[in-house]
Amino acid sequence: MGTGHPLRIGLFVFDGAEELDVVGPFEVLAWWAAHSELHPEVVTFSLDGAGVRCAHGLSLVPDLPAGELGPLHVLVYPGGRGTRALAASPEHLAWVRQMRATTPLMASVCTGALVLAAAGLLAGRPATTYWDAFDELAGLDPSVLADTEARFVDDGDVVTSAGVSAGIDMALHLVARLESPQMARRVRRGIQYDPHPPV
Repeated sequence: MGTGHPLRIGLFVFDGAEELDVVGPFEVLAWWAAHSELHPEVVTFSLDGAGVRCAHGLSLVPDLPAGELGPLHVLVYPGGRGTRALAASPEHLAWVRQMRATTPLMASVCTGALVLAAAGLLAGRPATTYWDAFDELAGLDPSVLADTEARFVDDGDVVTSAGVSAGIDMALHLVARLESPQMARRVRRGIQYDPHPPV
């Protein structure tokens, strides 16, 4: 983070993105942005700026198209069934590699890791994904060091998280990393995230 440059975080949205993969991290990061003296900027974007329909039918209208995004410090790439078509698109994978070259930190949620793997970003690196997608991950890049136990894996300039709700844990980790554990705990209290599943 250079002085005078606001911390900008972009959440990529697309048709077929898993709802909580997007709005879980967004809730964490937006709450942080509203209470932090770092004044991070959190934006959502789609490739063409148009609205998207998520995996279960929730429609989202992003802030920006990718072409108007400008520099980011962090790119959050969610999962969901829509990742399969993106992981098979050479044009999209070239865009992902271009973003990797200009973005200090890439973070995926759930099956977003499949797209990062298909783009070659996870080669030879530890990573995680949704519990039922590890075979797909290995099929895309067998050199990925799959961690089937972790909620998220921080490998420096790339952070991957496990399925759906794990994106909340990863986003809290990002707050701790980018500001402080104290702020991350404040955000966790603010959104009353304290999992004790009833079942």
